[in-house]
Amino acid sequence: MTSSALVTSTVTDRVAEVSRNTAETRIRVRVNLDGTGQARLNTGIGFFDHMLEQIARHGLIDLEVQCDGDLHIDGHHSVEDVGITLGQAFARAVGDKKGIRRYGHAYVPLDEALSRVVIDFSGRPGLHIDIAFTAAMIGGLDTQLVHEFFQGFVNHAGVTLHIDNLKGANAHHQCETVFKAFARALRAALERDPRASGVIPSTKGTL
Repeated sequence: MTSSALVTSTVTDRVAEVSRNTAETRIRVRVNLDGTGQARLNTGIGFFDHMLEQIARHGLIDLEVQCDGDLHIDGHHSVEDVGITLGQAFARAVGDKKGIRRYGHAYVPLDEALSRVVIDFSGRPGLHIDIAFTAAMIGGLDTQLVHEFFQGFVNHAGVTLHIDNLKGANAHHQCETVFKAFARALRAALERDPRASGVIPSTKGTL
């Protein structure tokens, strides 16, 4: 991340588009929190695109991500900066958080792997992540960058996020269960609560 990042955004309903341009990456993200799970993704890292697709499909979020990054160095800047830009888009799209459920959690299995994700749209960035990946690379994705992606998202979406891979021998399965559980937790937290329409879900009156 560089201090000279240029960010522009537009918001309509629970739709937001954010562009972020630095010396390392040029990124455009568009989200529709009330979508049908459609995805248009191009980060230059195939497995990362596959994980972002899980967010769209299982979160029922329409998601567009275009990233032109310095992959001749490695994937770090691209993955981290997509997390940052996605977090900014979510923060703009969710708005004042009136009427949302705020909390969400999910357990997702895939064969031998099992992951749990719990999220709170608290307005306070916080990340706990525990994934003992069994491989350093999954396709073109360095598994260390999973942490960087979620840290960028958390910092800029303003959420508290707990991620635990509870079981897993295959790194692909470990990672996929994490992203699917993240998507399901997002879907639950962002769902509108008909019993709390127009109400901010906090005794403070603000999030």
